[in-house]
Amino acid sequence: MISVPRLTPLERLRRICLLFPEATERVSHGEPTWFVRDRKVFVTFSNRHHDDRVAFWCAAPPGAQEAFVGADPQRFFRPPYVGHRGWLGVYLDVPGVDWAEVEEIVEDAYRVVAPPKLVAALEERSGMRRR
Repeated sequence: MISVPRLTPLERLRRICLLFPEATERVSHGEPTWFVRDRKVFVTFSNRHHDDRVAFWCAAPPGAQEAFVGADPQRFFRPPYVGHRGWLGVYLDVPGVDWAEVEEIVEDAYRVVAPPKLVAALEERSGMRRR
C-alpha cells in the first residue's frame, strides 16, 4: 500500500494563497507571507508571534473580525499588530479545521487587498461575481 503524506497546515495554506491572480510568497518578519503583486500583504502565516500557536492572520472585510471572533473564539482571534485594522486571526492547530471555510476567508482577504482589475480577473476565472 502506498502511503500519501499529509500536508501540513502551512502547505495547505500555501496552496490556497497561490491560487489567486498575481499572488506571491516571500518571508516577511520571519514568516511565510502572501502578497498581491508582490506589494500588499493579504495573508501571513504565524507560528511564533501569538503564543506559539499555528495560525494565520489576514485582511478581512469590515465587521468580519468581530463576527468570527464573537462566534468562535477557540478558532478565531484578533491578531496583534494588525488586529486594530480589522485583520482576522485563524488558528490552524485546532481539531477539525474547516479548509473550505479557510479558502473562503483567504479569498475574502485577497478581495480586500487586490486592485479592482485582479478582483475582476478572479471573478471571470470563477465564472461568478461575489457580493
